[in-house]
Amino acid sequence: MSTNAYLYSEWKKECIIIDPGGDAEALISHMLVKNLKPRGIILTHGHLDHLSAVGEIKAHFQQMGRNVPIAIHRKDRIYLGSRGIGTHQQSLQELGLDLEWILKEIPEILPDADILLEEGDSPFNSGLRVIHTPGHTPGSISLYSESQQVLFTGDTLFFEGIGRTDLPGGNLASIINSIEKKLFTLPEDTRVFPGHGPFTTLEREIQHNPAVHV
Repeated sequence: MSTNAYLYSEWKKECIIIDPGGDAEALISHMLVKNLKPRGIILTHGHLDHLSAVGEIKAHFQQMGRNVPIAIHRKDRIYLGSRGIGTHQQSLQELGLDLEWILKEIPEILPDADILLEEGDSPFNSGLRVIHTPGHTPGSISLYSESQQVLFTGDTLFFEGIGRTDLPGGNLASIINSIEKKLFTLPEDTRVFPGHGPFTTLEREIQHNPAVHV
């Protein structure tokens, strides 16, 4: 589903995995090549295309004796664990997709959340700060590093676009407010790494994003 996953590192031998939506083997292989071990997984929101690899990654490192905690905003915790099956089924039905094969695999890829995030948190003792940016889902977050001048926006802000708001829990007014009041107030030279599509900058989106009017 062309979802971007990221490995974020401030350390020599550890990293944070952001939105492992699929292809767990590729992510694990890349960490091995870079000699990085995950401190944890952060999900910008709970949709399947951003978390489908969490179970496989967590199981892989558990076999190596390493626990990899999963962090998500508390308002999106319903996408994980035993409640996740029904939540994802509702979203897939809204999309009108025949994805029975995905529904059959859901119980194996939905471990419980280990950490419930709130506005202002810095998960896994990192320089990343949680910015609660609801609209795509009630618990959507962005992750901002002031020192690195980077912003991971999940499905809130894209290159010349914004996330869809027609799925359960979505709200157009909320996502616009999140972008204008929380993201567009950050330094304009901040690099933006979205959940889909190419990277961009806040300056470009403030000036050219047709979906947002500042």
